[in-house]
This record gives sequence, C-alpha cells and structure tokens, in this order.
Amino acid sequence: MNKNWPEMADELSGAIKEVRLGSPEVMKAFSAIASAATAGGHIDAKTKELIALAIAVAIRCDGCVAFHSKAAVARGATREEVMEAMGMALYMGAGPSLMYAAQAVEAFDQFTEKAAGT
Repeated sequence: MNKNWPEMADELSGAIKEVRLGSPEVMKAFSAIASAATAGGHIDAKTKELIALAIAVAIRCDGCVAFHSKAAVARGATREEVMEAMGMALYMGAGPSLMYAAQAVEAFDQFTEKAAGT
C-alpha cells in the first residue's frame, strides 16, 4: 500500500478548488448538502465521520478515505472506533472493502501522526 494520504488530501484540495471555480453553483449546492449532513443533531460529528469513512471504504473512494480519515482525526476518533467502523464497512462491502479498510486505517494512522507532529 503505502499511499501518502495527507499528501493526497492536499493535492485533491487544489483540484477540488478548480472544480469549485469552474462549477460554482453545483459546488455551492454540494457544500450545502455537506453542511446539512454534518450539522449537529442526534448523531455527533465524530460518529458521522466514522460513518462517512465506512461508506468511503464500501464504495472504494480513495479521496473520500483521505478526507474522512483526516476529519475523523480532527473530530477525536480513536483507532479502536475506526476499527469498529471498518468492521461495518467490511460487513457491507465484503472482500473489496477489506482492501480499502486496510488503506483507511493506514490513512488514519498517517493523519494521527501528522496531527501529533511526528
């Protein structure tokens, strides 16, 4: 494996900015969906990020794994919580999700190290 997930998130941020500039109305609507989905409610922000990370694994989206691993770290998720979420992703996505679960854990670990300054 050995993908550099923090680097991927940084590179994708630049590319996403280009899409935002080229399609501002669509991206404004997408941002509104993201804000509504992540807003406070009955499920806390950390749990929502763990759900998003599990979905990213189940649908096999590298960029989504990068961004939602980073967000899970920022929301205070633990490695144990990520592992439980990966269990749900595996349950829902079977064998292919196992490959992405391994990558999601790697991404989470890299963002944790980066956040700790190591």
